[in-house]
Amino acid sequence: MTKTDSHKIKVAITHGDINGVGYEVILKAFSDSRMFEHCTPILYGSTKVASYHKKLLPQQHQELNFTAIQDASQAQDKKFNVINLVNDEVKIEIGKSTETAGILSRMALDRACEDLKKGTVDVLVTAPINKKNIQSKDFDFPGHTEYLSNKFNGKSLMMMVCDRIRIGIVTNHLALKDVPSTITKELLIEKITLMHDSLKRDFGIPMPKIAVLALDPHAGDNGVIGNQDMLVVKPAIDEAYSNGMLVYGPYPSDGFFGSSEFNKFDGALALYHDQGLIPFKLMSFTEGVNYTAGLNIIRTSPAHGTAYDIAGKNKASEQSFRHAVNLACDIMRHRHEYDEITADPLK
Repeated sequence: MTKTDSHKIKVAITHGDINGVGYEVILKAFSDSRMFEHCTPILYGSTKVASYHKKLLPQQHQELNFTAIQDASQAQDKKFNVINLVNDEVKIEIGKSTETAGILSRMALDRACEDLKKGTVDVLVTAPINKKNIQSKDFDFPGHTEYLSNKFNGKSLMMMVCDRIRIGIVTNHLALKDVPSTITKELLIEKITLMHDSLKRDFGIPMPKIAVLALDPHAGDNGVIGNQDMLVVKPAIDEAYSNGMLVYGPYPSDGFFGSSEFNKFDGALALYHDQGLIPFKLMSFTEGVNYTAGLNIIRTSPAHGTAYDIAGKNKASEQSFRHAVNLACDIMRHRHEYDEITADPLK
């Protein structure tokens, strides 16, 4: 019997920025009792902050009750468990970036990651953070992906997932001016391999077909516009293909998305943030999920940010957060199935 057969998956949820839409989407998602059928949620946050945000929601979300616990090992089935990071009153300033919000964001991440390492929780789902107020001597990263890669000593791939497409980002949160010099053959092969392995193990696709997007318009037009696609990107694709991976490209991104060429692939690898995120959010702004592939832990997040402009107004959709929870649980099940199938029977 596998771990996922014997008990419900324990989902660690970090509350993110307390002044954004994080609590709203979390509470809305778990107001649906069906969410408790396949997982046990553990919120790393505050029952007082949760209660404050609950009062801002309509009546149909008022029935969700909170069960305060001291440790993840105490989590109760069919309960919305909360580990209080602080017992004192917390100043909430809806729609504003504050130092307090940044401190509490860091506390939640650190505590949840320690529990992931100990094995008292199974997967991690992170609510949106403010990438500026969370910065400190202990958090000097442009986002969750880089923080988790450092925390768990692994190479990772930021992957955006929805029902229509999976898009990996080679350079994550990097200034556009620094992208060309960062793109190397070695980095591309690393990211292609991470996507290939994740599609097999995490998504259950035996022979994934991957497209790699071009850096320059028209993929450089044979050197007329630029030559990096010809000299760097194409050789990386060819080497990955020779190693048994079904990788193709480089594809000019305008035609790739405009002609729906992406429908022919199990995943696409974008070279920089906006190249992948703009088409992805046009396809699935309210339902997309950010997944950190490649690590030995499983972490997902809604694809949106703190959305200060609509915080506290009951305008945020919980769909992306709900899909993030479901995807984390699905990936854990896929991993157990894959590892059982590929295990050495002689051992």
